[in-house]
Amino acid sequence: MRALIRLGAIALAVAVTLAGCGAPPAPDIDVARAAVDKAVADSAGQYAAESVKAAQEALAALDAELKAQEAKWFKSYDKAKELAAAAKAAGEKAAADAVAAKEKADAIAAKEKADAEAREQAKAAAVRVGGKIRPPKKIKDVQPVYPTAAKSARIAGMVIIEATIGADGKVVDAKVLRSVPMLDQAALDAVRQWEFTPTLLNGKAVPVVMTVTINFKLQ
Repeated sequence: MRALIRLGAIALAVAVTLAGCGAPPAPDIDVARAAVDKAVADSAGQYAAESVKAAQEALAALDAELKAQEAKWFKSYDKAKELAAAAKAAGEKAAADAVAAKEKADAIAAKEKADAEAREQAKAAAVRVGGKIRPPKKIKDVQPVYPTAAKSARIAGMVIIEATIGADGKVVDAKVLRSVPMLDQAALDAVRQWEFTPTLLNGKAVPVVMTVTINFKLQ
């Protein structure tokens, strides 16, 4: 009897030892959480929402595995360690994606600001075509796309546009002077793609203002 009791005690001790030998990989888990938290704190969600979502899902998978192991008598955290590494990598990728996206957004914003400033400068310095200022020669023509809705409605007519052409011959601004509502945008889209020879005044290229007419005819 004593031998059986002793054997049972040994078996219990072995079971307890085996149950306790598996411990959560705390350092790996902490690093994974820190990587995902940093990505979120750095506003990655604003610039890389999909990457942040993937990182959070990876962290959720890790948490689910940890919870599943807690309910087991014999624990194994090999999978948890792998999931922690995956969550860490996903968090770092989200942070990197956010940096790249922010840099791209900043570059676009800077270009738009520079273009707007150049446009305003050209408009302020532009001289109107007429007299000694001859109309520049168009070297790139883009035909307007006749809107399907306007065709269906049998709408035609002339859209008159005032175009500001920069010193480099590119259209920097265009506005409608005479409107045909369903045709205005198509006319503007075409004119903004036109290019001209630079206009010279006293041997120097200058921006000019001129009116152009886009005639929409039904076939």
